[in-house]
Amino acid sequence: MGYVRLLRRRRVLALWGAQALSVFGDRLYAMAIMWIAWEQAGAAAMGWVAIAESVPYILMGTLGRRIMDRFASLRALAGVDAVRVVLVVLLPWAWSAFGTPGMLALAGALGLAGAVVDPNLGALVPDLVEPDEVRAVNGLMDLTGRIARVAGPGTAGTLLAFLPEAALFWLDAGTFAVSAVALAMLGRRAARPAADAVMPPTAAVPARARALVGAHPATGVAIAVHGAAIFAQAVAMAMPALLASRLDAGAGAYGLVLAATGAGALVGNVVAGNIRPPGRPPVMYCLLWALSGMLLAVTGSARNLPVLLAVSAVSGVVSPFLGITLQTHLSAFAPTARRRLMALDLTVIRSAGTASMLIVPVVAASSPVVGFWAGGTATVAVAVAGAGAAWWWTRGTRVLPVTEAALQVSRD
Repeated sequence: MGYVRLLRRRRVLALWGAQALSVFGDRLYAMAIMWIAWEQAGAAAMGWVAIAESVPYILMGTLGRRIMDRFASLRALAGVDAVRVVLVVLLPWAWSAFGTPGMLALAGALGLAGAVVDPNLGALVPDLVEPDEVRAVNGLMDLTGRIARVAGPGTAGTLLAFLPEAALFWLDAGTFAVSAVALAMLGRRAARPAADAVMPPTAAVPARARALVGAHPATGVAIAVHGAAIFAQAVAMAMPALLASRLDAGAGAYGLVLAATGAGALVGNVVAGNIRPPGRPPVMYCLLWALSGMLLAVTGSARNLPVLLAVSAVSGVVSPFLGITLQTHLSAFAPTARRRLMALDLTVIRSAGTASMLIVPVVAASSPVVGFWAGGTATVAVAVAGAGAAWWWTRGTRVLPVTEAALQVSRD
């Protein structure tokens, strides 16, 4: 009911609809660019594309604080989406004219645009609703990704059977155009937060992410656990090897596993977005990762397909609880701090994900059962340690939102 109530508001409905289209278009784009990379230059090019898209997130999160601040409004983000329209349309031409280097250059540019949009938009969304509706609106935005993960690949595969790859890029460009228009319209009514706008020129600038983490170590622990878990759980990419070696199953079984996980995630999202937030979000977040790690380890021991599908569905249910819990916790901070921490989280998980893609799946494929147990056990160990640390730092206290005034603690 929380989702329905929010969608009755024009601003939320416009943003949600635009982002749903944009995320769906991203899935089409991802399928198209990976297909072209594999078809024209082999599997190595697919890895290079993934790295080209991830590196800008890492650089922006570590070095681009001032750039991020320049796009901290809906109208500025509309301009970035307009640029993405052009970049996506040019991608097929860049490939035909310049080959792999051209494709990687534009993929990197798109990654840079995403690195600007994602944390800024995530930081602006909570300001569209009342404080007690933040969890619900975060769940609603999370739902767009869940739907896209289920529908995107299938739609892209179907379209590729009848249309050239370039058509998917045009579709993705169209979704960015819709998003740009929606953000521009919303931006007319939404000014930047007053605390950011009226700050005197001589005042200290808001704290950097590391200063925020130092002041709120439990939040820093949650972000660190996120990165470590992403690295360890990359072993899930070895699922086809597990199916083949342990269950003597093929692509059909893999499709069922993905479907079960996706269905579980949709159910979990509806619940996670409409429940009362926990009293100590960092502690709960780490404990949820411990549960996810246990399920990953159990996955490696599944002796038949029905058991594997059941475990996959439960894992899918847990996934949105993770995303919504952390996003809602970060949303409790003031706008500037929120943006800093969300950018830091993206930097950590992109770094961990990029490193894990180069290492973990290759190692796990040689012994899938051991790989799943190792990844699951490592996740549990890190998450339990993180939960203990987060509990220690929040014992006897409440995790309160941070005001802009409290952030004036450091200078460049």
